[in-house]
Amino acid sequence: MSIDAGMLAVLRAWRQATQFSGDEDWVFASPARLGRQPWSCDQVWPSFLSAAEAAGIGRLGTHSMRHTYRSWLDAAGTTVAVQQKLMRHGDIRTTMNVYGDVVTNEMQEAHSEVVQMALPKPN
Repeated sequence: MSIDAGMLAVLRAWRQATQFSGDEDWVFASPARLGRQPWSCDQVWPSFLSAAEAAGIGRLGTHSMRHTYRSWLDAAGTTVAVQQKLMRHGDIRTTMNVYGDVVTNEMQEAHSEVVQMALPKPN
């Protein structure tokens, strides 16, 4: 699996800051579990929901990040085949029909381009 250089830098910085930084430790080891297990969804979820509420997004589901990731891949112009692989879907129909939506400003930009094609050019 590939990893972006910027994300690798963030993970390396995290490794420098965390108390569980050994080669055999979890990347996101839970202090509540003395580093023997990773953070669980139950530990992270309340903070995730609070952050969404504070940002004015409202309530989110457990797959919100996956839907956002697919939308961003699409907005970046990534081919559907690459999206399928990055999302680790066995069937491309899952990628196409379940995940992702257009990014709002993309719709406006596409609409504006079509309108410009349809309207007469000013002299």
